[in-house]
Amino acid sequence: MKPAENHKILFESIKEILENARSYVYRTVNSAMVQAYWKVGRLIVEDEQKGESRAEYGKAVIPELSARLNAEFGAGFSEQSLRNMRLFYQLYPNLSTVWSDSGSIHSTPWSKLTWSHIKVILRVEKSEVRDYYLEETVASHWSVRALERQIQSFYYERLLSSRDKQPVIQKMIEKTETLDPNPSDFIKDPFVLEFLNIPQETRYYEQDVETAIISHLQEFLLELGNGFSFVARQKHIRTETSDFYIDLVFYHIKLKCYVLIDLKIGPLAHQDIGQMDMYVRMYNHLEKEQEDNPSIGIILCSEKDTTVVKYSVLDENKRLFAAKYMLYLPSEEQLRQLIEQDRYLIERQISDKTSRNDI
Repeated sequence: MKPAENHKILFESIKEILENARSYVYRTVNSAMVQAYWKVGRLIVEDEQKGESRAEYGKAVIPELSARLNAEFGAGFSEQSLRNMRLFYQLYPNLSTVWSDSGSIHSTPWSKLTWSHIKVILRVEKSEVRDYYLEETVASHWSVRALERQIQSFYYERLLSSRDKQPVIQKMIEKTETLDPNPSDFIKDPFVLEFLNIPQETRYYEQDVETAIISHLQEFLLELGNGFSFVARQKHIRTETSDFYIDLVFYHIKLKCYVLIDLKIGPLAHQDIGQMDMYVRMYNHLEKEQEDNPSIGIILCSEKDTTVVKYSVLDENKRLFAAKYMLYLPSEEQLRQLIEQDRYLIERQISDKTSRNDI
């Protein structure tokens, strides 16, 4: 046998060992996480049932638990998260039968679903529909996004009411992203990082150029001296089904409002504007105090030949923005020039470093 063929066999053998090990870690962490959250839900329900007034007692216990658990174990135990765990137990109180004495889940759909999948399924009201999506998600290897799409498009109901089911199934297959769980992606999942109490490092979500531009932009705004106060970088915002990361968040002391900044490497798309509008609405709902002015967003889209900077202001706040906000905020042209200059210098530095490494 030639040496090259020997090396190839050795490589494939090592690759198989590592892939099997990663898959085992994936299954183990996922199983432990699902099991733990079900048990947390059970304890909350059992504790509530001891209270004289379940409804009033429940209102009090969830916020207190959330505060204490977040302080002890880090993020991941918001009030909504605890309610999801409670609902998980309430809908599936007999789930303990699928766990073995060693604590692992037997070969059931639950062993193949992530917590993100389960949260989506919990929102389905009818038990028979939930069971269908549970089985089909596993059988078809649906991603969380694919599962959401089927539920929102009433796939189960359309399939049930169709005499000829094959066209409905075929259309679903054509429009569905089917993904097997990827251990590499799974370990970066915010829910997993929170469960393991691993800090969510920004390197998971940024590329080199974006990181450098955002770093310089952060310094630039703080050095302006116009009232920018740094709040967060890669600010994590969570809905019931999705996770979002805002590149930079400032609080403007003079304007008394939050300023959200998102950088895109590529052309400005309509969905980028819609996404920033969504960030602004969510921030107004989650973070804005009564005395604060409405939040505003800044979208930065940088390409090699052109850069677009756009302020995102909700329609009801445009008059306030024009009359007051622009007195203290940098113009779109100032930001555009800064980003273009930064991109040129940063890409040149990266190129020079790569060239030196190749020598």
